[in-house]
Amino acid sequence: MLYFKPLPKLTVASVLAFALLIGLGVWQIQRLHWKLGLIAEAHANLAAPPLSLAQALALGPRAEYRRITLSGRFDNAHEAYVFATGPEGGAVFHVLTPFILADGRTVMIDRGIIPQGLRDPRTRQAGELSGIRQIEGVWRLADSPGLFTPAPDLKTRVWYDRDVAAIARADGIRLAAPAAIEAGPAPNPGGWPKGGQTVVYFYNEHLQYAITWFALAAGLLVIYLAYHRAQGRLGFR
Repeated sequence: MLYFKPLPKLTVASVLAFALLIGLGVWQIQRLHWKLGLIAEAHANLAAPPLSLAQALALGPRAEYRRITLSGRFDNAHEAYVFATGPEGGAVFHVLTPFILADGRTVMIDRGIIPQGLRDPRTRQAGELSGIRQIEGVWRLADSPGLFTPAPDLKTRVWYDRDVAAIARADGIRLAAPAAIEAGPAPNPGGWPKGGQTVVYFYNEHLQYAITWFALAAGLLVIYLAYHRAQGRLGFR
């Protein structure tokens, strides 16, 4: 016959801790489903028909990862460079260029990446597009600088985050949208900048976190029962 004489204080503390660990695990499962929903939404947005600027502005944050078509001209004199790590791990710069629409409004285009040796526009003059251009890109909300983000070098126009509002403000430019529009993969003359850099990536470790919390809860239960058994309070008669 099974008998069990739980220690009151230890049992109360163990039940509270067990409930907390289970709750944290359930919360991580909920976060997992939320994150998977975001990933699915991003892929669906990329596959949806392109928007106009007015449609993207009307959607607000829901326009993230939607494709957009625009007509206007590049303000190459005010291009800026955002330091980043390239696909192969080397240092690159994203070229951010104001794009002036027919109605005079301005948006910021992330034209793609260039290697360090091509930061000077004179080394890639063929890619400095002039005249009226039709472009298609992906709508991405702007970045915000982190606590440890280095300050920009305004002299060389090098930034360390894609804070398009701050980049435009440094040149006295007012943007029509708080977003960077990432140029598509269509090649530029001379090959640079290299567009098509949109990556759908969401940090997703929620399943591992959930397993960890549930494993800790299971471990706590085992220790609780083992302790009572060792104290002669759990067993068979």
